[in-house]
Amino acid sequence: MHEDQVRRGRDVRGIRDMAGEALLLGAGGRAILLQLACQGVGHGVAEHSDFVDRPLQRLHGTMTYLYAIVYGTAEESAAVRRLVDRAHAPVRSDASSPVGYDAHDPQLQLWVAATLYDSAVDLYERVYGPIGASEAVYRDYELVGTALQLPPGAWPADRTTFRAWWDARLDELVVDDVTRDVAHQLLHPRAVPVALRLAMPLARLMTTGLLPPSLREAFRLPWGPVRARAFDAVLLFCRVVVPRLPARLRHVLRDHYLRRLRAYLARG
Repeated sequence: MHEDQVRRGRDVRGIRDMAGEALLLGAGGRAILLQLACQGVGHGVAEHSDFVDRPLQRLHGTMTYLYAIVYGTAEESAAVRRLVDRAHAPVRSDASSPVGYDAHDPQLQLWVAATLYDSAVDLYERVYGPIGASEAVYRDYELVGTALQLPPGAWPADRTTFRAWWDARLDELVVDDVTRDVAHQLLHPRAVPVALRLAMPLARLMTTGLLPPSLREAFRLPWGPVRARAFDAVLLFCRVVVPRLPARLRHVLRDHYLRRLRAYLARG
């Protein structure tokens, strides 16, 4: 494969042509911290979610949801939507909560879906180059939000509108002690398998490097010339190696999680 073919982002015509790339797991930390910086999401996670104590279970759930929505059958997609609905039902603030939130709030759902889109595209284009069908990919990502109960029409009309909305939302984000503590625990998990513990320095580097600088500072994540060079080296390695891997390796996570889901549904 020639270098110019690699840097054009392959033949991407829609979400199905890129969402299966295992590479995009590297953008997961960025998406989560962006979500936490929205106070409604961040405090909802802090008060209701167990993903800090059970990071692998939460990772499995998120990956299964995304792959089922994009690649699953209608029955598989409906099944994961029911699971998400069930998980979201009790997530709402009460009188003791310092921040009001409700997991069914369309604005919070929009923000969650937007972080998944922006983080995936950001890392994909850093490695593969610009996506030719960028508007088609953008429109396809609306499906990720509507499966989270996002009302039709809430997704910004086009990428230009999205970018203006996104930039305005970034300026409104607030990181407080509650969400900062959740982020710290997420990036320094306890009681996890050795393999995950060994991978966390790379996960922290990628998460910090991909975040907007203002949020690096807000979350008090260490950064400097040495980490910046290490981050650039990882991206260079990915640009050289990842596009040349066979599809079965690049899509290994997608295939694994779809097999898990189908085995789970077969038992049910």
